[in-house]
Amino acid sequence: MSRVIDASPATWPNLVAMFFDQAARLGDRPWLWAKRDGAFRPTRWDEAARDVTALAHSLRGLGIAPGDRIALVAESRPEWAIADFAIMAAGGVTVPAYVTNTAADHRHVLNDSGARVVIVSTAKLAERVMEAAAECPSVETVVAIEPVKQRGAVRVAAWSDLMAARPPDGAPLGGQSRDDIACLIYTSGTGGTPKGVMLSHGAILHNVRGARRLFHSIGLNDEVFLSFLPLSHAYEHTAGLMFPVAIGAQVYFAESVGELSRHFVEVRPTIVTCVPRLYEVLRERILGQVHKNTGLKRRLFDLALDIGLRRHGAGGRVGLLEQLIDPLLDRLVRSKVAARFGGRLKAFVSGGAPLNPEVGLFFLALGVRVLQGYGQTESAPVISANLPERNKIATVGPPLEDVEVRIAEDGEILVRGELVMKGYWRNEAASRAALVDGWLHTGDIGHLDEDGYLVITDRKKDIIVNSGGDNVAPQRVEGMLTLQPEVAQAAVFGDRRPHLVALLVPDADGLRAQGVDARDAEAVHQALGDAVSRANEKLSVIEKVKRFALADEPFTIDNGLMTATLKVRRHAVLARYRERIEALWA
Repeated sequence: MSRVIDASPATWPNLVAMFFDQAARLGDRPWLWAKRDGAFRPTRWDEAARDVTALAHSLRGLGIAPGDRIALVAESRPEWAIADFAIMAAGGVTVPAYVTNTAADHRHVLNDSGARVVIVSTAKLAERVMEAAAECPSVETVVAIEPVKQRGAVRVAAWSDLMAARPPDGAPLGGQSRDDIACLIYTSGTGGTPKGVMLSHGAILHNVRGARRLFHSIGLNDEVFLSFLPLSHAYEHTAGLMFPVAIGAQVYFAESVGELSRHFVEVRPTIVTCVPRLYEVLRERILGQVHKNTGLKRRLFDLALDIGLRRHGAGGRVGLLEQLIDPLLDRLVRSKVAARFGGRLKAFVSGGAPLNPEVGLFFLALGVRVLQGYGQTESAPVISANLPERNKIATVGPPLEDVEVRIAEDGEILVRGELVMKGYWRNEAASRAALVDGWLHTGDIGHLDEDGYLVITDRKKDIIVNSGGDNVAPQRVEGMLTLQPEVAQAAVFGDRRPHLVALLVPDADGLRAQGVDARDAEAVHQALGDAVSRANEKLSVIEKVKRFALADEPFTIDNGLMTATLKVRRHAVLARYRERIEALWA
């Protein structure tokens, strides 16, 4: 029986009403799944509604008043979702924070938001949270999901105690309007100090309605989501939590990215939201396995890929004989690829950063539907997305329903609609710069094609202007570099310089496949030089990389060179490797 409800996100007054409406309809059906004792175990809708109610009343008992901010520091797990809805049900505003934050990061978020309460999951995370909270006058209580040690003067309350409190009969919860702030999400900070983005209940509900319309052509029934991106990011918060709630879907929380291959087979998801970096990794794994095959298996895969690429617009025509054998390739090749993802996947949804078209076409050619979308935290976050019935992978699709998009004279994408943020928290200057006459200035450059599909060129602030005055989009160049098997990561530089240079992270598996010993520095440099030359063949004169250097280690979240959503922090890379990079122009 279908779980899709008749109620529309356009009619819900707030996210709390959406949740309790769905919980009442779905009752004892499973909603959230997490690994416990080696197996996925569910939290039912009615159990979650009971816990949300108890926690909301307990938060009120701690003195939380309408509009108060409550920080949430936890891995993606059932308690995250319960805490989020409980905060809003109590009248508060959720302030998600990344689990990768340092104590200094937490201190900035807590002080800037003026959070009165922090909910934290584990003792390890609590160490940094408690250190920061001790220096934040606004913080009164830390609510610990798992036991933590008292530290300093900040009061610690146990999650279990708050859950055990008996809520008063009939006490109302929620009550916010669509215009009220639901959450304060701090941008991931690829270019500097994070700012708090004020998103209303209506902005997120507007996104949810657009997502439902997006999937209308392929149907929404008993959907199963596999979630592994951080819920503290606007993309997963809306697409991986609020959207599933709106359609009554089940959500499985992955243990880690490293366990995804196993989870795909265990969970057999129907919808998965991903960032481009994961598609790149999955593509390399598939190709790595194929390259181990010889003979007929290898030839069949290459044929299926070649026909699929031409069918999906990568150039060339599909001949009559190839059309006749393509159904056989569906059974012999593409069905096996589908099985890697559980066998019933309706769509991967790509967002958070630009997806290299060649990577997207690779999956489409192998029968895996990838829908690229576009957005940013300031738009709750989705602005546009490709349609399943007409997927133009080199674009980010048409705007969602009731989203206005226009292109400014300088090529900047401007957006208007209920999805747009209310502004940056306590930052009027930044708010005035981003919101002009109701239009959100995205900072992205692009255009609308003949079908009204949005094409993104690059970030306005990331565009490199070389010494000749030419504009270069670094993400396109980096995408070409990382398509080479020897290159795992790349960061390109060249602002006010005569040509581009790159800092590269070698791919050990890719080098090994080319017969290169990763310990042989000279051979590695030669192999990467060949990779850069191949990439340059597909780039224009001003985009070509003239020289390159190697990074000492991969760009990661832990070393501060990537955001929590796996985007390279160019300013941080430049700061760390400035001397090495500048030497390339000497």
